[in-house]
Amino acid sequence: MKQYMVVAVSSLLSALLAVFIYRWVAPQPEMMVRETPLMGYPQLTNDPLGDAPLRTFLSSAPTNFIAAAESVTASVVNIKTQQSGGSFDFWGSNSYGTSSGSGIIMSVDGYIVTNNHVIEDGTKIGVTLNDKREFEAELIGTDPSTDLALLKINAVKLPHIRFGNSDSLRVGEWVLAVGNPFNLESTVTAGIVSAKGRSIDILEGQDRIESFIQTDAAVNPGNSGGALVNTNGELIGINTAIITRSGRYEGYSFAVPSNLVRKVIKDLRDYGVVQRGMLGVFIDKMDTKRAKELGLDAIEGVYITRVSPASGADEAGLRKGDVIMAINGVKTKTVPEMQEQVGRYRPGNTLIINYIRDNKTLTAKVLLKNKSNNAVILASNDEELTKDLGFELQDLTAEEVRRAGTTGVKVVSIIRGSKIERTNMEPGFIITKVGDKKIGSMEDFIKTLKVSKGKVMLEGVYEDYPGEYYYAFAIDS
Repeated sequence: MKQYMVVAVSSLLSALLAVFIYRWVAPQPEMMVRETPLMGYPQLTNDPLGDAPLRTFLSSAPTNFIAAAESVTASVVNIKTQQSGGSFDFWGSNSYGTSSGSGIIMSVDGYIVTNNHVIEDGTKIGVTLNDKREFEAELIGTDPSTDLALLKINAVKLPHIRFGNSDSLRVGEWVLAVGNPFNLESTVTAGIVSAKGRSIDILEGQDRIESFIQTDAAVNPGNSGGALVNTNGELIGINTAIITRSGRYEGYSFAVPSNLVRKVIKDLRDYGVVQRGMLGVFIDKMDTKRAKELGLDAIEGVYITRVSPASGADEAGLRKGDVIMAINGVKTKTVPEMQEQVGRYRPGNTLIINYIRDNKTLTAKVLLKNKSNNAVILASNDEELTKDLGFELQDLTAEEVRRAGTTGVKVVSIIRGSKIERTNMEPGFIITKVGDKKIGSMEDFIKTLKVSKGKVMLEGVYEDYPGEYYYAFAIDS
């Protein structure tokens, strides 16, 4: 018995000694704890690929879409446009077509924005609100360059959308597309921002601005002109187009940024036409070859290929070969981004341009001008006046005033079949007088022409021909 006790105690002591030695020598095991993580936005203090700055901007909060959807749907309307085909059937009746889209109420007194292609060629525009009330809309103005149009209905105390800041959008941010297609009342889809500053070559015209927000929120036919909003229910874009091979949504939708929309609809409301500010440069994208030739580290910025004489850019000292990097503190890495920034301003506004020349970063203040090469704001009827007569005019440059020895406005082009063409006037003619009134600028010319009735006599000169020339035409009373 005593012998068995000795064996047992020896075994116990050996076991305890073995455990002690193992704990002393063996490494401590790691403890794995699995639990549901707390929801939120963690601060990033370490980056496995290097030091990263702390995140200081929450671009999408919250990610609950209910409140945003409820706050927006009442301000999104259905738009139905009746279009006359201009042809007659066997019984002598005119043929008609219809198109449908969406629109957004912008103010309590009934201003509505939509896409230009939704109401284009429409003879009658009907608006159905989310509460099923129906109105006939007045067309205030259109801007094919951005595919936007402004309508007005006779109503008050309407629910309207709140504007957000499209510049604050980040790729990967949640967004909602809200439309009101015919017979569906309202639709809400969700997605993320896929890219910014996209150009997809769908708009026409020399002044077109394509700097779309690309998303993967589903946008189908009938949703054109609807709202793209952030999760706070703020407008950050107007849904405009999709890229598709089937005719249906395939994952690529595009919206006009709200900061550009805001400027366009204000111009249409206040002037009836968009006041397009011209920087006065011809531009091209940067590529690897240009960046290497200029000694730039990054392939970004906008390359100036030519500067228009006497333009704001010319007067500010910009020249061919400069690379525009930012406008008013906003980076312009691509041509669409630059076009969007310039498109937000009117003639008479001054822009701060950051550009690179000879590996040096320089700054210039550029006064924007209009197509007539002055800083005057022109109303829609001012442009219509010269267009109806049949010519395009612009102010003389300082050099042209010196060469001609007189002030006036220059005829840039003449429309075929117009009143002006029938006078045998030629492009290049410098108008110095309307009747007995001396002309010093486009503003003088428009003011004088507006009060002229009956027969009008234009007096002026050509740079390359001696003497004065006279052209007469009639203005309807």
